[in-house]
Amino acid sequence: MFIAPMLLHSREKAFSDQAYIFEPQIDGHRLILSKSEEETRLFTRQHNECTSQYPELWQVPIDGDVVLDGEVCCTDPETGQLDFGLVMERFQLKKKDKIQAFLNQRPVNYVIWDILFHKGRDLRGLPLMKRRSILESVLLPNNYFSLVPQIEEHGEDLYQSIVDKSMEGIVAKRKSSTYVSRRSHDWLKIINYQYTNVYLAGYRKDEFGWLAHVKENGKMRPAGIIELGVSPAQKKVFRGICKQLVSGEDKNFVYLDPPIQAKVKFRNWTRHGLLRTPSFVDFVL
Repeated sequence: MFIAPMLLHSREKAFSDQAYIFEPQIDGHRLILSKSEEETRLFTRQHNECTSQYPELWQVPIDGDVVLDGEVCCTDPETGQLDFGLVMERFQLKKKDKIQAFLNQRPVNYVIWDILFHKGRDLRGLPLMKRRSILESVLLPNNYFSLVPQIEEHGEDLYQSIVDKSMEGIVAKRKSSTYVSRRSHDWLKIINYQYTNVYLAGYRKDEFGWLAHVKENGKMRPAGIIELGVSPAQKKVFRGICKQLVSGEDKNFVYLDPPIQAKVKFRNWTRHGLLRTPSFVDFVL
C-alpha cells in the first residue's frame, strides 16, 4: 500500500520552540515502505516502485502489516559520511548481480521517522509524538533499519552542530501534527546551504539552464547546470549581456567567452565534483 508522503516547507533560519521536535536532515532519498503479510514493497515519493533495488530492506524488523516513512541512505566507507551520490548510483541499478555486489560492499540504511499504518490501524490522525512512541515500541533496529534521532525545543543548537559537521540541515516538526499527504507548514526544513562563485560559461538551447564552470588549478571545468533561483528580470539581464559574448555552440549549448561570474548557493559537492541543486543568488560584478 502506497501512501503519498507529507512534504515540507522551507525556512531560511533555524529556531527553537517547545512546540517542535528537531531532527537532522538525512542525505538520501525519500522512501515509503509497505509491508503486507510476507511481501515488502518500496516506493519513492513520486510512487515509483524501487523494491528490487534494495533487497536488504525486504526483511522489516516490525511485526505485522506496516507502512513507514523515512529516507534510504548510504555511507561512504572511506569518509564515514552519508553520500547522496552513492545512494543514487544504487537507485539506478537494474541488474541483480550489480545490486548484490553493491549490497555486499555498500549496503543502504533505512532511517525511519514515521509510522503511518500498523496491524490494520491507520495512525495518520494521531499526533506526531504518539506516532513516534508507537514506532519506538514496535521497531527493532538492526544494521539496515534505524530511527532518526530527535531533540525537543533546541533547534538552533542542533542546527549549529549540523553546520559544524558540514551536514545537510535540520527538519522541524510540530509535535501535535497529524500526517497529511501534502505540503504542510507543520513540517519545515532548514538547509545548511553552501555558497560559491561560478562562471556562467553558456546556456542550454532547448530549455532554461545556465552552464556553470569553476576554476580549478588554473583551468575551467564544468560544475553543473543552474536552473533555480533566477528571476525573469535576471534572465533578461543575462540575455542582454550574453549576445556580445557568444564564442561557439554545439547541439545542446551556446558558449560564452569571457564567461559571466555569478554567486550560487548549493547543498554540497557531489562525488563527481558537481554542484548539487545549485541556485542562483546574484551576478558578481
